Order: sequence, then C-alpha cells, then structure tokens
Amino acid sequence: MAAEPSTRPRVSVVVPVYNEEENLPALLREIRETLDPEGFSYEVVFVDDGSRDRSLEVLRGLLPANPMVRVVVFEKNAGQTAAMDAGLRSARGEILVTLDADLQNDPHDIPLLLREMDRFDVAVGYRAKRRDSLVKKITSRIGNGVRNWATHEDIIDTGCSLKAFRREAVAPLKLLKGMHRFLPTLCRMEGFTVTQVKVNHRPRIHGETKYGVFDRLRATLPDLLAVRWMQKRVLRYRIREELP
Repeated sequence: MAAEPSTRPRVSVVVPVYNEEENLPALLREIRETLDPEGFSYEVVFVDDGSRDRSLEVLRGLLPANPMVRVVVFEKNAGQTAAMDAGLRSARGEILVTLDADLQNDPHDIPLLLREMDRFDVAVGYRAKRRDSLVKKITSRIGNGVRNWATHEDIIDTGCSLKAFRREAVAPLKLLKGMHRFLPTLCRMEGFTVTQVKVNHRPRIHGETKYGVFDRLRATLPDLLAVRWMQKRVLRYRIREELP
C-alpha cells in the first residue's frame, strides 16, 4: 500500500532487474552519489523479475547498509513491463524515476529530469550518443520513426528507460505487456504534459542484453497497433458546469 502523502519520499527510483548481479552494487553507489547531496528524501525500488543469477542475493546483501532500498521479488520472470508496473505501484515517492539496471543509463542524469518536473508532468530521456552497435542504432531509429508516425508522436527515443513521472501521471494507467515503451504517449492521452531531455548513454560492461534486434521489432508491432487503437477511442470532453 502506498504511503500517506505526509510520509512519502520526494523521489522513488524504480529499477527492473533481470540477471544483473554484477551491475547492482555499482548502480546503487552511483544513485547514492547523485541523490544523497540533493537534500531530499528518496527511495530505490528494485524489482527482481525472476532473475536466474545471484541478483536477488546481491539485493538482499545491499539492504542492511542502505535503508532507502526496497526490493520487490517476483515468483517467476514476468517481463519488463510487469516489473516496471510493479515498481511504479509499489513506489511511494511524489516523483517516480525509472531506469535500467545495466548501467547504460547514467544515474547522474537523474537531476536533469527532476529539474523539469516543476513545469512538466513527465520528463523523457533521449540518448544523444548511443553506445550500441551500428545495426542496433539503425533499427532503433527506424523503430522510433515508425512509432511516431503511427501514433502522431514526437518522442525521440522510446527505448530509453530513464524517465521521470509525477505519480498522478502514471496512477490512472493500466499497463499491458510491452506497454512500458509507450508510457509518455499513454500519459499524454490522459492529459499530462511531456518534455524530453538529452541524457548520457554508456556501453554495457557486465551481463548481456535481454532483447535481440528482431525480437524487439517483432514484439513492438502488436503494441503499436494497440496504442493507436486506444488513441482513436480515448474519451475527450470538458465539463462546462455542474448544476445542483
């Protein structure tokens, strides 16, 4: 159950985890290096998505020395959208920040997103200099272009997990499998404002990518069609007045 408003931390950092044992200590250290000096309360919510390596053991080991850390543990692997959904629902903060556990998202960029939250409901990171293979860069650019064309959107980098949301922007959302890629669009459909922020991107050092290029494209098409269908049928009205 979510905390009462008076006891909520200012920021919740939500991190889905699947087989990232080597990256977790460094990730938490960088989050703390970034947020400890900021002077506001925060928590880090790791969601273990049925990891088959030592990720859960590592997370348990981080708890005693890091009281801001919370861990949500799945019974079995359910996928990134499910882990994102569980983390966002468990998070108690006023602002919810999402990022990957693979260290390719740079935690030091979190304040860049937070600075936009005074004016916008959602801040979306985009990776200006991708540290990926040429094939992945090309397919990502094509994928982003197709998504924006189909949904009449302008999101530069839908695949960047580094995002910040006011909790009221994600509270009404019902995520389905694969829909984490469309969070900014879903928030806009609910009437919330979105901005985009240039962020750093780093090469993966430990572990393996969880998606192949063609796996990602094949999985995204049905989700894209579903979002387009939802956009066409979203209820749009304004109440002029209510009489006694």
